[in-house]
Amino acid sequence: MSNETVETRRPPLLWEQHCCLALEKHADVGELARYRRPGGSFVSVNVGYAPHGTDDVTGLLASWRKRIADDDRLRLVASVDDIDAAARAGEVAVAFDLEDSGPLEGELDRVRLFHDLGVRTMLPSYNTRNAAGGGCLDEVDEGLTAYGRALVRELNAVGMVADGSHCGTRTGLDLCEVSQLPVVYSHSCMRAVWDHPRNITDDQAKECAATGGVVGITGVGIFLGPNDASVEALVRHIDHAVDLVGPEHVGVSTDYPFDEGDFNAMLEQSPELYPDCYTRWGPIDFMPPEGLLTVEGVLRARGYPEDAVAAILGGNFRRVAAQVWQQGASATAVGAGPSR
Repeated sequence: MSNETVETRRPPLLWEQHCCLALEKHADVGELARYRRPGGSFVSVNVGYAPHGTDDVTGLLASWRKRIADDDRLRLVASVDDIDAAARAGEVAVAFDLEDSGPLEGELDRVRLFHDLGVRTMLPSYNTRNAAGGGCLDEVDEGLTAYGRALVRELNAVGMVADGSHCGTRTGLDLCEVSQLPVVYSHSCMRAVWDHPRNITDDQAKECAATGGVVGITGVGIFLGPNDASVEALVRHIDHAVDLVGPEHVGVSTDYPFDEGDFNAMLEQSPELYPDCYTRWGPIDFMPPEGLLTVEGVLRARGYPEDAVAAILGGNFRRVAAQVWQQGASATAVGAGPSR
């Protein structure tokens, strides 16, 4: 049997680009082991968003990193080589993301600080306008600010992926214009399939793809349909995205909160962050890790070829990481200063 035949039969990598532990120091990091599967898996875990400051995020990272390192089912990773090693060892590879630039507290040098602590993806804004740009719930989105453009250049220089999820339409388009490296929508569904303000337009998806980036279809019921977090609903959005930009620019990302009950309670208590378009269907239904693990089989049953299944399940996000993370490593190696 040839090496090529063996390789084609190896299960593909699963890449979960965004999920959420409870944002407290003693959250159960062992829940991430639910993503274990043949072929390996990578998980990006949120470590903060709009309400959080630098100290909040560094405190969480200090606690979580230690306990992840102590769990033999999990592996902290800094490179795609680390991810491949974790896959061979049967471990879940773990890195982190920031769902808003607010935790920088206006200090661009902190992009490097968070990168050194394992953060590999950052959103400029979360739902509403901040110092970097507009949010998806703003009535008017004026796009990236001068600070937001400087932030994108810093993300590129450090080797952190710029993410348009939760941003306004204009801000997301600006993100793709300014970035010199691939941009992602880590956890966003398609507005043409379900008209929700958190979903992205076809133009946003096309501009993201033009950067070499990836749209991660997310498993949140209210973004997939009328609170429908089924695999079938997820695949409807995948189908549309694939028809629009090709299978090489589509991925999956559940946005699953492991503290689902507490999260839904918080939504009800925070109308300033989560208006009626989040709460009108009652408690939000989310696709858990176990649901995400079934997507591979559903795509095959729908006739997706093996290379497309592997790309959507994880290969596309891995490609972006290999390009963006390596860019930051190369800049560090040659002593390049941050781009302002």
